[in-house]
Amino acid sequence: MGNIVSLDRVSKGYGAAGQLLTDVSVGLADGERIGVVGLNGAGKSTLLRLLTRTEEPDAGRVTHRRGLRVGLLPQALQLPAGATVRDVVLGDAWLPDGFEAEHEWAGDAGVRAVLDGLGMPYLGLDQPVGPMSGGERRRVALAALLVRSTDLLVLDEPTNHLDVAGIDWLARHLNARRGALVVVTHDRWFLDAVCTTTTWEVADQTVRVYEGGFAAWTLARAERERLAAVAEARRQNLLRKELAWLRRGAPARTSKPRFRIEAANALIADVPPPRDRVSLQRLATARLGKRVYDLEQVTLHAGPKLIVEDLTWQIGPGDRVAIVGPNGAGKSTLLRLLAGRIHPDAGRVVVGATVRPAFLSQELVELPGELRVLEAVEEVARRVTVGERELAAAQLAELFGFDDRRLWTPVRDLSGGERRRLQLLRLLAAEPNVLILDEPTNDLDTDTLAALEDLLDSWPGTLVVASHDRYFVERVSDTVFAMPGDGRLVHLPGGIDEYLARVASGGEPPGGSGVERRAATATTDRAMDAAGVRQAKKELARLERRIGKLTQQEADLVEQLAVHATDYVKLTELDEQLRAVRAEREQAEEAWLALAEQIPD
Repeated sequence: MGNIVSLDRVSKGYGAAGQLLTDVSVGLADGERIGVVGLNGAGKSTLLRLLTRTEEPDAGRVTHRRGLRVGLLPQALQLPAGATVRDVVLGDAWLPDGFEAEHEWAGDAGVRAVLDGLGMPYLGLDQPVGPMSGGERRRVALAALLVRSTDLLVLDEPTNHLDVAGIDWLARHLNARRGALVVVTHDRWFLDAVCTTTTWEVADQTVRVYEGGFAAWTLARAERERLAAVAEARRQNLLRKELAWLRRGAPARTSKPRFRIEAANALIADVPPPRDRVSLQRLATARLGKRVYDLEQVTLHAGPKLIVEDLTWQIGPGDRVAIVGPNGAGKSTLLRLLAGRIHPDAGRVVVGATVRPAFLSQELVELPGELRVLEAVEEVARRVTVGERELAAAQLAELFGFDDRRLWTPVRDLSGGERRRLQLLRLLAAEPNVLILDEPTNDLDTDTLAALEDLLDSWPGTLVVASHDRYFVERVSDTVFAMPGDGRLVHLPGGIDEYLARVASGGEPPGGSGVERRAATATTDRAMDAAGVRQAKKELARLERRIGKLTQQEADLVEQLAVHATDYVKLTELDEQLRAVRAEREQAEEAWLALAEQIPD
């Protein structure tokens, strides 16, 4: 089957950003479903503009099949201020004349169904687009593309501003659609659900092609890194032999054969700088007591809109809570209440005495635009304890991907993804024990999201997150609540799947005017006399010492695994020991948690 679009030795760069793509050759076949992944700034959006001929390459050529109909949703778009929804979706106010809507969607009812699916049932077809928010205008433009027939549909971050139900609807709609599809998105669930045939990875000024969706790409990349690690272990072995040879020459020898010295130098010439991608697991060092947040019969409004009514809710230490719901339901307002930014209209919010919250809002206005990156970090903390190390602000910034060149960049000149990373960095550098995150995945690439999830996996505090990113929610949270928008907060034991099933069936979540919840880890307090408390504290201390020893044993075994990377018999033996140590450490930690719950404050 021939390609409908071909890129032949294409190169593209921009003055300040530098070269993004060099000698890229890829082809796109009819009916292919391609997901494009890569770091922020790698050139993903540039690749889409080249594919659609919105921009011309600096070198090479882009060819389209004759008569190819291409639809593009760019990240930044302009709609005529005086146009109505009907003008944009069905008319030629945005898309060119002659690009008519398909018969199935050409009527008002068809357009209404698409707008409803994208989460805008309130939108009238004669409503002007000028006064709309940026998110609403993007969804109207997306609707205009979805009602038209295309040979190639190219979408740049289509899930932005969609809630969980809207993303699910869009995935089902695109899977039922004919034609080729190319998508750039940070939503990994969406990538796996829609882009099933091919993944393009944009990195190092080139495009690597993988068969399969996001999960297949992740496995392929893990295998590539494993092979690279094996090659590195062999190189290290050879390096040790070469250096030993250089040291043990006869005393009378005044020089070594040049070819052996050159061989040793070649081995160390391409060694990358050592870098720990995410070693911030122990930033939250402050301990939490039994109480984190107790909401007692809370009623809250945002202007005339009711957010919650008569809500009684408890969030305990170590809880990992996700809040989902349609846009405008009040998720951000509820998070601001927990963060202490606003106060309830009725009822009360009781905050634990040891709580040190950090709140990540959707807005970037909290960042000091007049400062440089390093200064913005030092404004929070000049030195931060990370695990057992104490790091300077510059070292901490490097952990979040800010190299020496970017440290002195003014904050106002950072990209959206970089500013989001800086926002997270400043927040975590304050060493909180409660994280309140409002749409934390906005503007972050898949690698940064994976790093953030890895950090949160081992972060010991309480987490409350509102997000439309299904993958992220399922990855970092243990409990899911829904805000239907009618003043209730509803516990969903079935998580996102239960939420989508209820939305699809039109069913109302159960419960009255509010929901009461006890922390998942909480147990019934047991009365202890003074002797019992002393004995329990001794046992806690013993468990803490045991956990420390097991953690050290685990670290030693991991180091031995690296040393014996090519000895498969030894590797098997070490792996069994490591599994046993990890299992014992987890049991000791569970015993510590259970005992700590029984000791009164």
